[in-house]
Amino acid sequence: MQLELLRKIGLSEGEVKIYTALLDLGLSPINKIHERTGIERRNIYDILNKLIERGLITYITENKKRSFQITHPRKIIGYIEEKKYNLEKTKKELEKIIPEITKRFKFKKSLLNAEVYRNIEGIKAIWEDTLNYKEAYWIGSGRYVPKRFPYFFNNWNRRRIKLKVKWFNILRYELKKETKPMQLEQVKFLPKEFSGNPTVICIYGDKVVNFLYGKDLFGFLIESKELAENYKLYHKYLWNNVATD
Repeated sequence: MQLELLRKIGLSEGEVKIYTALLDLGLSPINKIHERTGIERRNIYDILNKLIERGLITYITENKKRSFQITHPRKIIGYIEEKKYNLEKTKKELEKIIPEITKRFKFKKSLLNAEVYRNIEGIKAIWEDTLNYKEAYWIGSGRYVPKRFPYFFNNWNRRRIKLKVKWFNILRYELKKETKPMQLEQVKFLPKEFSGNPTVICIYGDKVVNFLYGKDLFGFLIESKELAENYKLYHKYLWNNVATD
């Protein structure tokens, strides 16, 4: 059985082990579950209770002794739907209080702020942040995210277009023959001499991000009005004097 699928819907390692054990054993008492999984008895009770709460297993009592079994596998789908509903409900509730949280966040935030982001989840967080601004200026873009993470990018780009976020993108030389502008995007290309390591600069709002899209994914974000204004001037100079159509 592909246990990874159960982990993806939020089950812990112990919950996966016990669910799988009951799938193999059928109706079973605690001692059989313990023998099959090797999990300590006190932990087994906690895990069983969580699985019962989620509706994924059930039990019967005979001669004052409980035996456990999984519910119909279709219940997994029901669990996912319920989880999805709760997430949507929580999302709607959060949307109501986000303005107040944002106000307090901005009030306490330093005028100069630096943050480090790593791995794909960190990169996604920065890209999501750009959707809060009407324009983004790119230097040295190589279409790295669209190529490496197309599912994420396609979903993200649809939202960018819906929000009417414009891109002014100075791409790497080697993309010149294969690249067409996307919707709400203007592009130009750097000279061949500028090609090197997969590093990209993005300026949006008062933020400047240096991305590294090599073996390690890395984003270094600095929030500074003065710095962002200067980088926009660099972008403008490259756009008008160095980059070509």
